[in-house]
Amino acid sequence: MLIRNVTFLGFSEAEPGGELYESAFNTAKLLVEMGYMVVNGGGPGVMRAATEGAHAAKGRAIGIYFSPKGMTNFEGKDPQNKVDQEILCPDYVQRTLKLLDYGDCYLIFAGGTGTISEFGMAWGLARLYFGHHKPLLLYGSFWYPIMEILAEKLPLRKEELEVYRIVNNPKEALLAIREFEDKM
Repeated sequence: MLIRNVTFLGFSEAEPGGELYESAFNTAKLLVEMGYMVVNGGGPGVMRAATEGAHAAKGRAIGIYFSPKGMTNFEGKDPQNKVDQEILCPDYVQRTLKLLDYGDCYLIFAGGTGTISEFGMAWGLARLYFGHHKPLLLYGSFWYPIMEILAEKLPLRKEELEVYRIVNNPKEALLAIREFEDKM
């Protein structure tokens, strides 16, 4: 297996019982059942859902976080996100880099500016290392018009549009990971 760790990125305010939370939970559960490890930012929302999904499948989750100082709009570590291994970083940038380093593949759910920031860095790295890049899975059909507009309005290179797949359910995520593995 070339992809071992899947980093989950997404909205920190997703609530248990909500569609976004349940999608992250169910995807993490399926991926762990199939032998993958979950990595997330140690916070609430999609991150906690990913950990809970991993645990529901008797798997483990790694949480990479930092303790914000002086930040009024960052959630930090969620004490309810019971990851099995914690990695503390000094700041947001180092945390993002560590999340990207630990993941062999990125699963990106709906989210706000933090998720967009993480997606942008992951997408940029995929372009820079094209052919040896870590794949991006964009979870949800809302990504179609976003990516279409970006492809239409920005001077993107062909390879920038080949490093990701849009998936709409846990099984599609698993299939996309396996397709990327077959190409590696």
